[in-house]
Amino acid sequence: MPRLLAEHCREILLLGAHCDDIAIGAGGALLDLCRARPGLRVSAFVLSGAGTERETEERAALAAFCPKAELEVTVLDVPDGRLPQHWDRAKDALHELRGRCAPDLIFAPAAHDAHQDHRELARLTPTVFRGGLILGYEILKWESDLAQPTAFWPLPEQVLQEKIELLHRHYPSQLSRDWFDRESFAGLARVRGVQCRSRYAEGFHVDKLVIGGAAL
Repeated sequence: MPRLLAEHCREILLLGAHCDDIAIGAGGALLDLCRARPGLRVSAFVLSGAGTERETEERAALAAFCPKAELEVTVLDVPDGRLPQHWDRAKDALHELRGRCAPDLIFAPAAHDAHQDHRELARLTPTVFRGGLILGYEILKWESDLAQPTAFWPLPEQVLQEKIELLHRHYPSQLSRDWFDRESFAGLARVRGVQCRSRYAEGFHVDKLVIGGAAL
């Protein structure tokens, strides 16, 4: 199976509509990547949760999911479920962020996601960040919006178990949700693992990818 290596990755950007989106969708990949490249620069940007317990959870969680990284976290206070009404503010904030970072790799929501906040952020991302590879992560939830990923990040079992442990440790506000449990996280990772001949994996959606070229 063809593989693309992130060996030239120096800086990554994490985009989430809500606190916990990034860790749920790409937590395993972050653990793998940050440990493989100590000193990696990581910028994280979350649209909602500022000034609440969710922000406190998010900052602690991302620090745990990005070991040995140079991490910067920004959390805004856009109301949950109202991103379409706050499009201008989100767009301006992303442009301001673009002036502070130049990511080689971007983790963002997938464009087909049924949640309006996830979907709008996914649509905004390529209009602001045009140079990096964008991996659209998936979040299992009540809506039947899962689609077949086009890229996979294989995860050793110990990395998946660490991801699940960190999710439960750092997001206690979410533990009452019926989809926030070990079986959900492990089940989806097992399916994605089967699809890339690994035990476990995270799946991502890629709209545009450049392979090779003189710049490499």
